[in-house]
Amino acid sequence: MRAVLFDVDGTLVDAIAGQRRIWARWATEFGLDPAIVYDVALRARPIDTAVEVLPGRDPVAAAVRFDELEDEDAAYGPVHAVEGAAALLAALADHRWGLVTSNAERRVVRRFERLGLPLPGVIVDNRATRLGKPAPDPFLHGAGRLGVPAEGCLVIEDSPSGVAAGIAAGMTVWSVNREEPVPGSDRHYRALADAAADILAFVAG
Repeated sequence: MRAVLFDVDGTLVDAIAGQRRIWARWATEFGLDPAIVYDVALRARPIDTAVEVLPGRDPVAAAVRFDELEDEDAAYGPVHAVEGAAALLAALADHRWGLVTSNAERRVVRRFERLGLPLPGVIVDNRATRLGKPAPDPFLHGAGRLGVPAEGCLVIEDSPSGVAAGIAAGMTVWSVNREEPVPGSDRHYRALADAAADILAFVAG
């Protein structure tokens, strides 16, 4: 039995411009350097980012403010599907697959609906587990909900923290949508579309 677990932002959905804009606005409101904040945000959940860049301040309140900004962007901001994502997800209709994201499920659903992308029955978001990527917990949680052992799961990621999480979970990990491979990944494809046939072959067993 096999399954595919996809990261979302940067893997299936291109919302990079929106993410930069939201984090820049958030950083400015809290008197921080947007470039430094965004560098942290690339590898952590919003709550973990707030803890790191706002020592001594209430990270929960800071994360709530980020949620407000991103909810607005999910509903109205620019968003694009990564090339090949729609066809790949449609082809997975008869297979086990899920989403494992450091974002909130409601925003993922909103963006997928706007883009007309299929939604799976399993979405592991930033509140599903106590620890987020690069800990293995989110991917292990996703595998458990799909009823597939870790060794039968393929992780598709674009970020170093996501790849590290998949490796720690004992899963096969392929990196996509980058010029260079993410260290530790089992395979690398410069574009998601280039990986589609192999992803389908993996899940078909």
